[in-house]
This record gives sequence, C-alpha cells and structure tokens, in this order.
Amino acid sequence: MVTPEKYMIGSNAAKYTYDNNMPLIFIGGMPRSGTTLLRVLLDAHPDIRCGEETRVIPRLLGMKQQWVKAPIEARRLQEAGITGKVLDAAVGSFILEVIARHGEPAPRLCNKDPFTLRSAVYLHSLFPNAKFILMIRDGRAVVHSIINRKVTISGFDLSDFRQCMKKWNTAMQAMFNQCQQLGSTFCLPVYYEQLVLHPKPWLEQILKFLQVPWNDSVLHHDQLVNKPGGISLSKLERSTDQVIKPINLQALSKWVGQIPADVVQDMANIAPMLSFLGYDPNLNPPDYGKPDSFVIRNSKVIEDNKVMWEERERELAEHREAVRKALKAKTGAGSEESKIKRTGQRVQLEKPYKEDKV
Repeated sequence: MVTPEKYMIGSNAAKYTYDNNMPLIFIGGMPRSGTTLLRVLLDAHPDIRCGEETRVIPRLLGMKQQWVKAPIEARRLQEAGITGKVLDAAVGSFILEVIARHGEPAPRLCNKDPFTLRSAVYLHSLFPNAKFILMIRDGRAVVHSIINRKVTISGFDLSDFRQCMKKWNTAMQAMFNQCQQLGSTFCLPVYYEQLVLHPKPWLEQILKFLQVPWNDSVLHHDQLVNKPGGISLSKLERSTDQVIKPINLQALSKWVGQIPADVVQDMANIAPMLSFLGYDPNLNPPDYGKPDSFVIRNSKVIEDNKVMWEERERELAEHREAVRKALKAKTGAGSEESKIKRTGQRVQLEKPYKEDKV
C-alpha cells in the first residue's frame, strides 16, 4: 500500500507536506523552566511554528506507558491484535496530526509541552529526525514559581517546598537521562539563565543545532506577539504575561529569600541535581553571570514603563481567571461530570488527565 501524502495549504497558498521523517522540534523540561520563552523566541523565526501547548500529547504518552506497563492490559492488547507496532503507528499518527494541524503550517514544526521530554527516547523512535531541546533552570526558582503561581502538577504538594524540590529533582533526573541517551546530535540542554543573560549567542547555538538559518527576529519576539502571521499566545497559559515582554532579567532571582530556612540548609541533600547541573545549592543569592548589554537595555525599558507592563499583566491575569471561573460554572453541581466525580465512577479514566495541569 502507498501511504497518501499528508499536506496542508498555508495562508500564503504554499503546500506543506508532513510525515514522521520530518525534522520536528520538541521543547520540554519542567514547567516554569523557560519552555514558553524558548518557544516564542523560535516562533518569531519565519521558518518555525511552535504554537501554544497542546496538552494532549504528554497525556497520550502517559496513557501509552500505562497500557504497556500494566501486564493484564498489555496481554489484552496483544490478544486483540494490537501489537507494539500498531500502538506506535497510532500514537505517532496522532502526535503528528496534532502538531501539524493545531496552527499555521511552516517549514519547521515545533511542539512545546513541558513533560514530553520524559518520553524523548520513545518520541525519537517515532520521529527519527526530530530534535529535542531540554530547558534547564535552577530548581529553586522553578519550585518557587510553581508554588507562587499555584501551578497544579500531579504529585506536587504546593504547601511543602521541600517535597516539591524532591519532585523537581526526580523529574529533572529522568528528563536529563533521556536527553543523554539521545546524545548531542538529537538533544540539546539549554540553561534558562544563560539564554536570558546571553540571548544572541545561545539562540545562534540553538538554531545551528536545529539546522535553521539565523534570523534577527528571534531577538525581538515581543514585536510579533498576537500580530497577523506572528506569535500566537494563549491567554490561559500562566507564562503569557511574562513572555509578552522583551527578554529581560526580572525573573532570574525572584526566589531568593523566599525559601524556608530549613529547606535552604538541607538543599544539597534534598536536590542533588542542582549540583549535578552546575548550580551551587549553598549560594544565596546565586551568581548566574553578567548580562549582555542588549538584555540590560531591555530590562531598563521595562522598568521605565513599569506601570504599563503591570497593567497588561493584570489584564491577562483577570481574563484568565474569568475564563476559568466561567468554565468551572459550566461543570457545576448539576453536570454529568460532577455526578461522575461524586459517585466515584471512572476514576481510572480520569487519572491520566491529572498528570499536568500547568
């Protein structure tokens, strides 16, 4: 059988074909580690389209793992003729269609769903020419941001900084191991702090890794946000209010002085991945390095227009909360969904969807 050609027609009337052998780009890492920043920087490039988080891809990958790991479920699948090859073909087709069709077509398609890099090796088996970027950020900053912004992640107790640091440590170890298994040809670790401090040399390195030509637009993403043919942002994503700004220094050290004293004292033992990744767990505040003049200028412009930016952030936050409340109201006490939850039915079906509520 000959597989039908898959393609999309762009707004420029150009034809874009897509298949499992195309050089997809996957951006991942812990939530609040700079994955959104990198995706908007790449989205500013005329040859790349990332778009908003799909949210369904990491959940599908999680479900696939559950099917394979559960002995009885795996046996039932085999008896039904659903072999590993069948599952892989179905999962690969699903992921490809979601990535290709959830936004405008482009020469290079990119996906940013933070937890996808927990399955980087498996994704590489489905898309052998894909490239992976693992965003790395100081775990103390990540956990502070998760707690401060009330980012709900399954297994994270937002009232317990120590427990969240341990969870960060486990997740980062798993994703870093996946990246190492792929090797430097297919996976590039990128440190958030260095990307912010030195955006041009790091973006040059990233684009070289992706084999995409340089374009100055990646340094000025803020000029393309929500513009026709520019960068599309979701008002429901919590990172949106930060990435609408030019690259700046504001978020680098907000966590300093905000961590419980007993956790600070035990940090090296709680999260050994900090030292492994090159962070000094005993240095508060940290020394990430000196910023380039380009970033200093951006930060000054933002500070000089502080009131305007705070107003824009407030508007986005209010809109996000209004939408969330409206959606919750639709699934109130009389809805079928709430009845199912009250009676305890379909618990196992709901569980995978609680994996990541970022």
